[in-house]
Amino acid sequence: MSDITVLTAAARERVGKGSAREARRQGKIPAVIYGDKKSPASITLERKLLVRHLESGGFFNTLFDIELDGKLNRVLPRDVQLHPVTDVPEHIDFLRVSSTTRISVEVPVEFKGEDESPGLKTGGVLNVVRYNIEVSCTPDLIPTSLVLNLSGAEIGDSLHISAVSLPEGVTPTITDRDFTIATIAAPTVVKEETAATDDGTDTEASDGDSTSESAGEETEEGNDS
Repeated sequence: MSDITVLTAAARERVGKGSAREARRQGKIPAVIYGDKKSPASITLERKLLVRHLESGGFFNTLFDIELDGKLNRVLPRDVQLHPVTDVPEHIDFLRVSSTTRISVEVPVEFKGEDESPGLKTGGVLNVVRYNIEVSCTPDLIPTSLVLNLSGAEIGDSLHISAVSLPEGVTPTITDRDFTIATIAAPTVVKEETAATDDGTDTEASDGDSTSESAGEETEEGNDS
């Protein structure tokens, strides 16, 4: 497991909309720590630091140690409330966890072996059904990603969760079926008649009509004479 980032928090003496607005004016984000059979703790955190972690990706799969009053609280982000216009984070919920806490998290799927898939090499299209898979595990076993190997996949193949090698202690939350993650679809080809072909057909028809009209005029002149 990678090093865990420590975030320094300050306790919020007052809660409510007024207190939250004041914290935001000071460049902080109101937050709450809850869970693990302990009382919730209302806190504030530095906005710039949290925004950087939010933008780096994988925020909800990342463990943090929040230092509060000299004690470390190991937490996992569970919810972020964003401003409806600016998308700036306005409040964050952190779940307090221990080494034995079993949690559900969504983990991104990483596709490998595209160059070794006969279906993709012959023009097939990778149709992704699930970009993320929800798994159950303890905090120290959260995977960075789940790898799905596409080697040998042909057009028409469906790739299921059973094709993923899950780390020990990590299980999908859907257990009643071997659900599909991706398929290899046949390429779609649309044939269109070119404008040049259409113009050529019209031109030939026009030339034929002109020839017929000329022949008719010559016949009429011959009869008159």
